[in-house]
Amino acid sequence: MALESIRLRKLEVPLKVLFTGYLTTVAVGYFVALVQILFTHGMADGKFGLSIEDIVYSYYGNRSGTMLETKLNGSMKENAGEMERFAIIQWVRDGADRKEYVESGVEKIIQERCVMCHNKTASVPDFTDFNVLKELSRQDEGATFGSLTRVSHIHLFGIGFIFMFVGLIFSFSETSTVKYKCIAIGMPYIFLMVDILSWWLTKLHPMFAWLVVLAGTGMAISFFFMWIVSIAEMWFFDKVFLNAQGERHEQWSILLETKFREAGGEAAAQRLLQLSKETGQQAWDWFMAQGWPYLKSLYRKFTEKRDK
Repeated sequence: MALESIRLRKLEVPLKVLFTGYLTTVAVGYFVALVQILFTHGMADGKFGLSIEDIVYSYYGNRSGTMLETKLNGSMKENAGEMERFAIIQWVRDGADRKEYVESGVEKIIQERCVMCHNKTASVPDFTDFNVLKELSRQDEGATFGSLTRVSHIHLFGIGFIFMFVGLIFSFSETSTVKYKCIAIGMPYIFLMVDILSWWLTKLHPMFAWLVVLAGTGMAISFFFMWIVSIAEMWFFDKVFLNAQGERHEQWSILLETKFREAGGEAAAQRLLQLSKETGQQAWDWFMAQGWPYLKSLYRKFTEKRDK
């Protein structure tokens, strides 16, 4: 079958089942990922629900306290009682001394409440090592560059593959013009790159936390748009895209673009494009003036510490 003749509504049932199974699985995975974000990043400020403060605390850090305090009052709040959390925080504020670690009972609390997850076999910090706890008792500077590097490459590979197959299935749709089909397929990759970049920028300055929200929202909209159109064309084409006489409706993107022009939307789009360019230039100027020197200073400190 020639590629041009492949249409979702004309696929044989086994292929429809295959594509639907994949789309359903990744949609459930997407939903679970959103729930997981609510219980990790969404609890960074100690309150359920994702907020700008959660994002700032997760990437930039809560510079007024330590990592242990932030976690105990945030995402780890439910894993220990109030008095146990108070004892750990008090120990941290008293200087996180090794002798006091044992005598104050903090060691026992850590063993009972934390080590079940925070051990040598886990990917999270190992609390059986006192030096790790000592390191976390310093000022909370959010995600480390090492963790950002690890999570960034996992997301780029994993989510990139997901959108490749979702986009491939959507490419066989026929209710949109080629122009808008290309936009819908390409936008998730743009939002993915912006999403990853926004983590690093937020690590440098909290003002970029809004960019994390915008990029994540754009990626979700792109995913569910392609998902809905693909499912609708495979199983409900005659009910959704044909009128009562069995005639095909005008392609939605042509209709939308016509209405957009009639409403004078082209001028607004041009203003939005100009605003995006200006914002991008301002962000780049800020990065060159403050972000890049900051990165160089961090690298210099790292090399000095390594060479000692």
